[in-house]
Amino acid sequence: MTHPTRRSFLASSFGMAALAIPEWPSITFAPKPKLSFSTLGCPAWSLETILKTAVDNGYQGVELRGLEKEMDLTKRPEFSTPTRAAESRKRFAGKGVRIINLGSSAQLHHADPTKRSQQVDEARRYIDLAQQLNCPFVRVFPDQLPPDQPREQTLQLISQGLLELGEYAKLRSVTVLLESHGELTRSDLLLRILTAAEHPNVGLIWDVFNMWTASAPGDSHEDVGEVYSKLKKYIRHTHIKDGRIENGKHRYVLVGQGEAPLQKAISVLAKSGYQGFYSFEWEKRWHPELEEPELAMAQYPKAMKAYF
Repeated sequence: MTHPTRRSFLASSFGMAALAIPEWPSITFAPKPKLSFSTLGCPAWSLETILKTAVDNGYQGVELRGLEKEMDLTKRPEFSTPTRAAESRKRFAGKGVRIINLGSSAQLHHADPTKRSQQVDEARRYIDLAQQLNCPFVRVFPDQLPPDQPREQTLQLISQGLLELGEYAKLRSVTVLLESHGELTRSDLLLRILTAAEHPNVGLIWDVFNMWTASAPGDSHEDVGEVYSKLKKYIRHTHIKDGRIENGKHRYVLVGQGEAPLQKAISVLAKSGYQGFYSFEWEKRWHPELEEPELAMAQYPKAMKAYF
């Protein structure tokens, strides 16, 4: 007769107990959304204040769109040489914050050779700086549909500019992003531009508010779900802001206090597995009457929790 040892008895007992317990349900956790803010919202802040604010409020990234009184980042002393740019990059990286996007002012709709050359040159300088900062994206504008220029020509000019810059950016491990902005915020026009500019280093910044607000008198709001289904292939980055339509004009308000369809937009992004940043664009530089950045930058991460 064989007598069970204490070890075999315990193993047997736990085995029987395990058979009696139903299998635990599979639990999946959504990844924490990555948040950044644009320096458009803090036009008086130094780079040190920007970094400290990002760290103190739990941001993972910062989008540089001007710094203090200078809109051209390549003219700032912090980025004026490759050595200084590397020092700035290390300061951010040391705090766990990434410079995620450089917002240039380059416009690709110009047909005039001199103006076009100036705009493309600016975008190239930004791409060079992005490489030095280990920054993945550079933003450019479409930006207008000039009435004295055939629409088809304008769309072709923008697509051609994107392809040219995409090739330049590819050699520097940077991606050029067209923002839905200005007179080009309708999904059908953006889709035509991006389809003609098909390139691995060309993509789109989905500014939800810009595309939701009417881009011309009489235009209706586009459904954000339909917008996303058309443009999702190209979306690499997002701009998040909120507002209300009053007397036919939009007025910016803090996120969560307006009428923009942010919940639906964020839901379709999250459900599709979007891995990019949700970047807060508080347009304080252009609208000084807005709440101060100390309030807005601290409020945004708290407001965003409600959408996830």
